[in-house]
Amino acid sequence: MSTHLDFREIISATMILFAVIDIVGSIPIVIDLRKKVGHIQSEKASIVAAVIMIAFLFIGEKILKLIGIDANSFAVAGAFVIFFLAIEMILGITLYKDDTPETASIVPLAFPLIAGAGTLTTLLSIRAEYHVINIIIAIILNVIFVYVVLKSSSRIAKVMGQQGLSVIRKVFGVILLAISVKLFASNINGLF
Repeated sequence: MSTHLDFREIISATMILFAVIDIVGSIPIVIDLRKKVGHIQSEKASIVAAVIMIAFLFIGEKILKLIGIDANSFAVAGAFVIFFLAIEMILGITLYKDDTPETASIVPLAFPLIAGAGTLTTLLSIRAEYHVINIIIAIILNVIFVYVVLKSSSRIAKVMGQQGLSVIRKVFGVILLAISVKLFASNINGLF
């Protein structure tokens, strides 16, 4: 593990994860969960999501080696996943549908919502480009932001309104689309 701190990598990785986690776009889901169960365990969900993401950052590559997949192949596959997530965000369509969670415990918040398949794929994909320490800092920054959003989701939704949330979602969709193209372009040569 390299201890090469790079502010640009931290900002870039933070923005990528922010766009993929899309906690702002998930505010309607969070509010719906709050209405159904009354209370959301923001602290637990944030901590568990951070643990899942950091663990996957280290164990994920070992799992890949175990099944014989190199980081470049995974990064290219991740670029496709990020591409489709971006298309969903920009066009407002759903290509992948999870079952609606029934409780606001760790399971629907920490795993499918925050540290879902897209986030975990993205972590391994960006690991091919960024130093691990910078990705860990990006994870921590995102988890802090996620915690703040979970705690104040009702207020954020009232202030921004449906239109404001939609605009932010589309803007980050475009950023995510550009990131997926960059990730694809920088890793495709490693396959041949």
